[in-house]
Amino acid sequence: MFDMLIKNGTVVFPDKVQTTNIGIKNGKITAIGDEFVSGANRIIDASGQYVFPGMIDVHVHFSDPGRDYWEGFRTGSQMMAAGGVTTFFDMPLNGIPSTINKEALYLKSDRGQAESYTDFALWGGLVPGNEADLAELAEEGVIGFKAFLSTTGNKEFENVDDVTLLNGMKIIAGLNKVLALHSESGPITDWLAARKIEAGQVSADDYLETRPIAAEAEAVQRALYYAEVTGCPLHFVHISSYEAIEKIEAAKKKGMNVTVETCPHYLLFNHDALSEFGPVAKCAPPLRKQEEQEKLIKLLIEQKFDMISSDHSPCTSDLKDSAVYNIFQAWGGISGGQFSFLSMLELALKYEIPFEQIAKITALNPAERFGLKAKGRIAEGYDADFVLVSTDESYTVREENFFAKNKISLYIGHTFPCKINSTINRGKLIFNDGGIQADGPEGEWIKPIQQIEIKS
Repeated sequence: MFDMLIKNGTVVFPDKVQTTNIGIKNGKITAIGDEFVSGANRIIDASGQYVFPGMIDVHVHFSDPGRDYWEGFRTGSQMMAAGGVTTFFDMPLNGIPSTINKEALYLKSDRGQAESYTDFALWGGLVPGNEADLAELAEEGVIGFKAFLSTTGNKEFENVDDVTLLNGMKIIAGLNKVLALHSESGPITDWLAARKIEAGQVSADDYLETRPIAAEAEAVQRALYYAEVTGCPLHFVHISSYEAIEKIEAAKKKGMNVTVETCPHYLLFNHDALSEFGPVAKCAPPLRKQEEQEKLIKLLIEQKFDMISSDHSPCTSDLKDSAVYNIFQAWGGISGGQFSFLSMLELALKYEIPFEQIAKITALNPAERFGLKAKGRIAEGYDADFVLVSTDESYTVREENFFAKNKISLYIGHTFPCKINSTINRGKLIFNDGGIQADGPEGEWIKPIQQIEIKS
């Protein structure tokens, strides 16, 4: 007797797509095959639907505690569930306090365990002055560490100087953890922005010119040199340029322990969106011009990105108000964690990318890179984490079907050629037919077992 039986779904495995049945017991996948068609407390007929492993989004910003009026674990996790995400990794900044020591980690984990509808992991931070806290954070279960190479604008979480970066990398390497880096050159971006602002040049084009591809490429190359010296595993977040990927690919070929993500907004949108819609499309690195966007799509097709993440970065409406703020004063971040998986399906359908490849970059690779032993694939013994989708229906984003706390997103008005019908986390139906189905938050704080290198 199963707790749940998913019948007749077109299941996306790591190496094939096959119509079959999945039996679930105690939150785990216990049987896969055609020989059983009944005998469950709950039966879901997935005929005509694809069954993917639930997405693992390794890069979100829920500002809980302290700024949960931007986004908290409750609304954020519901939004994730609506987008087919069954595990998210919350970044260490934007909340108050930032997650840079053990006490702050447990303030955040307590909030997550009380409020999250899906499973989650927590990043720790590397900032000037907290090198002595890194070992304790690792021992307590952070998924890895995050640092900025460019100015953050956040006094709670400052960017690292070169000495802090080298010291931190050496410590993190010894802890067998991964360092995630926001890689833009602070000296380049700060210098260019100061010149523009002094001249009163504050348009969308001006903002793009202050964060050039050269700033990203320089920071990536510098980090790779430092990693070579220290032996630190690296994960590059939200990479937005072909030139940066060239440097990362060269490092991988040398045998370095490096992975890279990009975000759906760099693939679906370009700089024209910032010019047209204003601050709602502002992020860092910025949306690139169409020519660079096309290069990034080609890199996606060629499997040069190890994973996809949302970099969901919400705020309140006053921080995105184009009538009040020039582009440099507006908050930089795209709110769109609900739409990452749909975005990848849109790209897969448009460019004929195999669904197995989409499952790999949204679930399998994140799970393997960050040591989530029971997640990331549909196989017996793994957590029963699924997203059921239809490619025969479209889905238009509106404020009323966007589950984030603040309904401000570049994606509003966008129509996807596919639709998420259900999301299941450890055998529990948490999203179905357009609404949250779970009785309450039952997400678990997931801690890594062993972090490994993704083989290209």
